[in-house]
Amino acid sequence: MSILSQTTRGKRTHLVSGLMLSVLLLAMPPLLADTPWNDMPGYSQFGAEQCLWCHSGAKEAHLMDLFQGPHAVRADARSPFGPQQLQCEACHGPGGDHAGPITAGRERPPMPAFGSNAYWSLDRQNEMCTSCHLEQGHRFWDGSEHQRHQVGCADCHNSHARVDPMSLASTQNAVCMDCHITQKVAAERAFAHPLRHGAMACADCHAPHGSPNEAMLVQFNVNQNCYTCHADKRGPHLWEHAPVAEDCTHCHVPHGSNHPGMLTRRAPLLCQTCHGRESHVGVGQTADALPGANPSNLLLLDSCMNCHTQVHGSNHPSGRALAR
Repeated sequence: MSILSQTTRGKRTHLVSGLMLSVLLLAMPPLLADTPWNDMPGYSQFGAEQCLWCHSGAKEAHLMDLFQGPHAVRADARSPFGPQQLQCEACHGPGGDHAGPITAGRERPPMPAFGSNAYWSLDRQNEMCTSCHLEQGHRFWDGSEHQRHQVGCADCHNSHARVDPMSLASTQNAVCMDCHITQKVAAERAFAHPLRHGAMACADCHAPHGSPNEAMLVQFNVNQNCYTCHADKRGPHLWEHAPVAEDCTHCHVPHGSNHPGMLTRRAPLLCQTCHGRESHVGVGQTADALPGANPSNLLLLDSCMNCHTQVHGSNHPSGRALAR
């Protein structure tokens, strides 16, 4: 048999195999096409009015707050309830199957987004929010701590509320601390930032939608964050205190401490973690008890800051020891 004949037979074999495979694929039921992700339902006939036929009972009375909030302003074209908008389905997705009639014994189909049995992925649900809320800045959302831990917009924000709890310091902190338990405990300590009083919000320091900085800080580093309020500690100073310029958290616990000034330890113990006894000879106060030797009276029962008052730095010509 010639090489040409073998080649022709091989082509015919591949052609027949391809035709048979095509017939089999056409004969198979369209499994992928029937999945809810690809087979999108139509929109409801009457919009929000049809939703409220069911979602208006005593258990869902809080949904009525929606009509006093920013998401249901009929005069605002940006609102889901604005002119030519899709009302509830602008966020929840097409609800024709969910709101339409169903036969007895058949379970009502779920809404695509934002529900206990919603079938859209979390990323797609988040896109429903970010497609409108562009001004909040979500350029660092992908790869952020919240995104990697599968936190959705609706886990923190309440679009049905008259005022979103994340927009007020008095309610925002409670939402954050539902997950961040360690920080919640720290904020309740004796010396802490006024988070529990609602005079300061978590978002004053952290960017919840993502940040290129450590711990999702708003500023480049922790010191720059602190200086936005504590501008008098910024410097530069004629006489610098090295740990201060390096990192505020060397001495302070930002979420709260049981020591005055939110210090990591009380003075002189805190100071003695870096400074030795060469300046004030003697053994200082310890965490357990007073020493049996003869400690310096400059350390015993006192604080280094009784004399070294300018611990954050001094601009006095004679302030080398940060005492003035």
